[in-house]
Amino acid sequence: MSPKSAPFDELDRKIVTALMVNARTSFAVIGAEVGLSATAVKRRVDRMRETGVVTGFTATVKPAALGWRTEAYVEVYCEGAAPPRRLAEVVRNHPEITAAMTVTGGADALLHVRARDVDHFEEVLERIRTEPFIRKTISYMVLSHLLPESPEAGANQPAPAPEE
Repeated sequence: MSPKSAPFDELDRKIVTALMVNARTSFAVIGAEVGLSATAVKRRVDRMRETGVVTGFTATVKPAALGWRTEAYVEVYCEGAAPPRRLAEVVRNHPEITAAMTVTGGADALLHVRARDVDHFEEVLERIRTEPFIRKTISYMVLSHLLPESPEAGANQPAPAPEE
């Protein structure tokens, strides 16, 4: 949170929970659930946006509807110490990488990749491997989601247009 952050209380927590369940819920409905007016809920949401507690509102979409039919997690192993800043630059150049993080353990980073099909995934993997500091990768293809309602099961960006 920013230096100008205000206290985060139980009402804020209830408001955030309601928004996480359905970000399109009106402030009036949320207010009725938590015992505040719509205006008071709006003020709190505005404050939470200003202080960085609420960072945005998104739609969760079935990935296959957008052309993402293949999904995998890729462990990345680097030569030497690759700084997170450099890894972040690399992953931003690949629209198929929907999430990336540095991790503890043997791998240096973990990538969440969505692709049109296995051939497209293989092409993405080869592009990732061309980075000079990447020593090796280990991939895990997703077969099914055990928690299909989780945000990870949805997509947050459209698939890239097919190459011609």
